[in-house]
Amino acid sequence: MSAPVLWHFRFSHFNEKVRWALDWKGIPHVRRALLPGLHLPRILWMTGQKLVPVLVVDGKAIADSTRIIETLEELRPDPPLFPADAAERRRAAELEDYFDAELGPHVRRWVFHEVLPDTAYSARLLATGFGSATALVYRALFPGIRAVMRADMGIDGDGAQRSRARADAAIDRLEREIGQAGHLVADRFSVADLTAAALLSPLVLPPEFPYRQPASAPVAVQRIRDEYRRRPAWRWVEETYRRFRGASAAREDS
Repeated sequence: MSAPVLWHFRFSHFNEKVRWALDWKGIPHVRRALLPGLHLPRILWMTGQKLVPVLVVDGKAIADSTRIIETLEELRPDPPLFPADAAERRRAAELEDYFDAELGPHVRRWVFHEVLPDTAYSARLLATGFGSATALVYRALFPGIRAVMRADMGIDGDGAQRSRARADAAIDRLEREIGQAGHLVADRFSVADLTAAALLSPLVLPPEFPYRQPASAPVAVQRIRDEYRRRPAWRWVEETYRRFRGASAAREDS
């Protein structure tokens, strides 16, 4: 079998979820980074839909982080991301689905509402890891890309306020679910831990996140981070990254 190929956005938390699963299982793979907006022709051609991550395994393109992780679990069962016990397995899957729905899109919309008005910062963030010439071109194109992103994700003041409330409720639940061993299901690391920690990475920015984020975030984002830094969930994300993020199994090709 040839190495799987991951098409991804470097900055994205849903993409981080899949990167982490690949690295946790030690699956050698190739990462090919894309630029938001400019990714559409390739991803639509490959999958008939517009979202990344997309993992290509033996010529088959798989979209959606949950489906990708299910495929990885079949491809390499050890180390597992799902508990062996049937009830615990269902619990881990339920929490994965919950955080995918209640953290993923709502953290994204809430944070983007604060980030997107700053053209220079936003363009640097979305072009993380690309060369200076590419970043300059992307910045020039960014006003149009920003308008599409706002329309596509419903990014406005009311939407951001609703999303913050949804994300807060999910963070409250996360803090209730953390067990004495520091895990969400039973006493070991699972897809539930990975999902919640990865989807909160845009807020926490743990040092183990594989791509360096641009400095000088907008003041509104800094205020949000300062507020949430005091929460148990913040410390849990930091500790989960420190203990379980591990080394990369990837080769970059972009």
